[in-house]
Amino acid sequence: MFSNHKCIVTKFGGSSLADAAQFRKVRDILMRDPARRYVVPSAPGRRFDGDTKVTDLLYACHRAVRNGEDLEVPFSQVRARYEEIHRELGLSIDLDSELNHIHDKMLSGADADYCASRGEYLNGLLLADFLSWRFMDAAKVVFFDDASNFDSEKTNVVMMALLADDTPTVIPGFYGVCPSGRIHTFSRGGSDITGAIVARAVRAETYENWTDVSGFLMADPRIVEHPQEISRITYAELRELSYMGASVLHEDAMFPVHKVGIPTVIRNTNHPEDEGTLISLALPALPTEPTITGIAGHKGFSVVAVEKAMMNSEIGFGRKVLQIFEECGISFEHMPSGIDSLSVVVSGEAFAPHREEIVGKIAEICEPDALTIHDNMSIIATVGRGMVSNCGTAARLFSAMSRAGINVRMIDQGSSELSIIVGVDDQDFERTIRAIYQEFVG
Repeated sequence: MFSNHKCIVTKFGGSSLADAAQFRKVRDILMRDPARRYVVPSAPGRRFDGDTKVTDLLYACHRAVRNGEDLEVPFSQVRARYEEIHRELGLSIDLDSELNHIHDKMLSGADADYCASRGEYLNGLLLADFLSWRFMDAAKVVFFDDASNFDSEKTNVVMMALLADDTPTVIPGFYGVCPSGRIHTFSRGGSDITGAIVARAVRAETYENWTDVSGFLMADPRIVEHPQEISRITYAELRELSYMGASVLHEDAMFPVHKVGIPTVIRNTNHPEDEGTLISLALPALPTEPTITGIAGHKGFSVVAVEKAMMNSEIGFGRKVLQIFEECGISFEHMPSGIDSLSVVVSGEAFAPHREEIVGKIAEICEPDALTIHDNMSIIATVGRGMVSNCGTAARLFSAMSRAGINVRMIDQGSSELSIIVGVDDQDFERTIRAIYQEFVG
């Protein structure tokens, strides 16, 4: 079984392993701490602006075969990327045999998942050879069921058993295997998910996710100039920000480590001295930290506002309204309500094709006194565990918006006091984020 000493699982993104120079940076990082004994690599990413990710080249290979086009055009680019790394690092692995086998499988009609997964597979082989570490094919330890759903418990049991000897190991990310033997890939953030799965299986003290940024930012840098980095964030805060559109880890990549309370650290491969962002299950709010953790939002919502006297005493009223949206296949984002009013916030894009049908059904089934629709609304979430212990947070937020001349069209705050959500006109989206950031961060 696993030893009691410190264990760190590391995942390196595509930019971190894009070429031989990046491989050397990764090795230096791993060698700095002997606790880093498990590494999950992505496929090589872009080396420069205008470059193509290897995963995109592999999808192009699949399309070429499917469409009866020449496979050699995209595959020669894949081959060149790996041969360059192999040559510059002086590796001993028989790369030609691996590439020729993949090439033949593609010609015989291998599906898109198999083709795409070979990016991580080959990079894992090269990295294991470079480090002189054990290589473990993800198809041996990551499992999906017959319906292609991830089998977390089988994966955890098998992976735990095979990695229990504490041998430094490379496990490629992004893919696993179905009972039929077919390779299947995760839909989003594949290597991030694999890294979290490995961290759970080996009971890691920390899961390090190495990329090309030094952690998360408090706001979108395209809106706020030089926003501060987030040094510490809870999984709950991360989920709020991710849900509202912040470019953070996909929640599927967080669940395995969140479930068992393993902290995650986002680090920068090109600046390993930076501390990055720590993501943990629970963190105290420190006086030295801003009251808020981050701000994120989306444009393009529609709000369906229903008013009816004595609505609160009409049992099942809310259910009837939401069922109409459900029957049209539309999920709601928020549902602020009062005694005689109820608003359903939905994606404007999803709502548009069903607009007349939904309005008609609400009028017929619910018999409202008034029914109005507000389009082109933005939803902005201000998130922070520090808000619960700081009096007047909401007052400061709305005062900042008032000074900026921004009209608040909707307010929604959960009982956890983890976030304050406001709705504003799309045209006020950027101004609102800047006003809130300026108020709490400066």
